[in-house]
Amino acid sequence: MEPKPQHAITVAVSSRALFDLVEERRIYEEQGVERYVTYQQDNENVTLKPGPAFNFVKALEHVNARLRELYPDEEELFDIVLMTNNHAQVGVRLINSINHYGLTIERFCMTGGKSPVGYLKAYLTNLYLSADSEKVQEAIEAGIASATMFSANKDVPFCDNQLRVAFDGDAVLFSDESEKIVKEQGLDRFFEHEQLNENKPLAQGPLKGFLEDLGKLQKKFYAKNERLDCPIRTYLVTARSAASSGARVLKTLRSWGLEIDEALFLAGAPKGPVLVKIRPHIFFDDQMFHIEGAQQLDWATGFMKKPKAKNMNATCG
Repeated sequence: MEPKPQHAITVAVSSRALFDLVEERRIYEEQGVERYVTYQQDNENVTLKPGPAFNFVKALEHVNARLRELYPDEEELFDIVLMTNNHAQVGVRLINSINHYGLTIERFCMTGGKSPVGYLKAYLTNLYLSADSEKVQEAIEAGIASATMFSANKDVPFCDNQLRVAFDGDAVLFSDESEKIVKEQGLDRFFEHEQLNENKPLAQGPLKGFLEDLGKLQKKFYAKNERLDCPIRTYLVTARSAASSGARVLKTLRSWGLEIDEALFLAGAPKGPVLVKIRPHIFFDDQMFHIEGAQQLDWATGFMKKPKAKNMNATCG
């Protein structure tokens, strides 16, 4: 039984985010679209290898399975949509690969070379993952949380019974108002500003809605006394210092009625080693150097942008 779109948490994933299509992309760029389509048709029985968002999608489906065990008629589930500008002739290989891995992806959007971003709202998309930074930028400017995905250098072991999602704070869960002060006025002024405004909630950032979605599902498990075995775990991984600027972050989450399972304040230390310990399926951040640091530790990564402004990064395993 598929989740009904009007109740589901819809995650739209491009074919290059879900699968490794590096070689196919090379053929497209060097030999053109006709040769690309022919190659895909000639190899439609060759299973595609997993891409950077593959493990995240598998973890979403595990949450769905656990929810269905507790609530057989549950409709508020993750709904995965394959959102791609591929031609329909390529669809058979994508379907064969999805079936090979046992993924439950029934909704496709294949736009024949045109950008699929215009369909995101029609598909009621909550989160869009793509390997194309231009499409991600287009989606974010349309008001949809989106991330550009990158691949790790090698396979990383992931928890197979728990979806782990990690978020940076400023410009991700929260607005970038405080981060602007750091850049424009320095750290001392930032600390002063945060302490003066400790009891004033930060404005919401682009990923607040996705944290809310995760929280709603977590509460369904808590209601069945499954808190300790909840298949969803959330993390705040921030460069903020706890004593100097952490209270406002925690009070903001409290004012929103949201919980975070683990809060890690790094005071500017590198995030890569912490990510290796957490092993999140996806990590959202607003600084590209954190993405690059994670890749150096063989972590699959993603990249998110804020409309016409600064970059927002998401690392994905």
